[in-house]
Amino acid sequence: MHGIYNFVSGPLVWVSFILFIGGSLYRLISMAKLANEKDQTVYAYMDFHYAFRSIFHWIIPFGAENMRKHPVMTLVTFAFHISLLGVPLFLCAHIILVKEAYDISWWFLSDSLADAMTLIVIASCVFFAVRRRVLPEVRFLTSPSDFIIIAIVAAPFITGFWTYHQWIGYRIVGILHILSGEIMLVAIPFTRLSHAFFFPFTRGYMGSEFGAVRHAKDW
Repeated sequence: MHGIYNFVSGPLVWVSFILFIGGSLYRLISMAKLANEKDQTVYAYMDFHYAFRSIFHWIIPFGAENMRKHPVMTLVTFAFHISLLGVPLFLCAHIILVKEAYDISWWFLSDSLADAMTLIVIASCVFFAVRRRVLPEVRFLTSPSDFIIIAIVAAPFITGFWTYHQWIGYRIVGILHILSGEIMLVAIPFTRLSHAFFFPFTRGYMGSEFGAVRHAKDW
């Protein structure tokens, strides 16, 4: 047990971070080259004013008309993304590990708030999975990989919640928590989770085209 824990919390952490950083750089560079090769007007159309204007409206809850038409989806999506980023970055237990390793620390969430945000992520994943099964227009575009991605995202939060509350088998689940977190980290550059990187570029391009070329809003 100790040997497995030391492996997943030691060498495997470095492997996952190397794959995450290397994979992210590769995807960004390759997509930038591909965009230029397929359509050289992509960069010619880019306008920082309209790009940032578009990005701003799409990162504000209900800033776009489509968000206002689907209020439940909008609320769930924003709560999900805020919690998805906030818990790993500002969880006290994670910060303690960084503090012990590098003597660096920052503000952290209270345990009760971290618990609530963890449950938001889990509940949101259930919502997204059910939505893909229930809504015909979404089910038509859904493939098995979509459910795998949802499971990859949910796993670190389920196992982390389980481990923190020290439910039965929490030591084994704690190892699964670390392992699932590493799997998610590696999956980000190579799956649809990479939209976290591409969103500013795709939204910036669309905002530039609509604003600078069509003289219209894209929200």
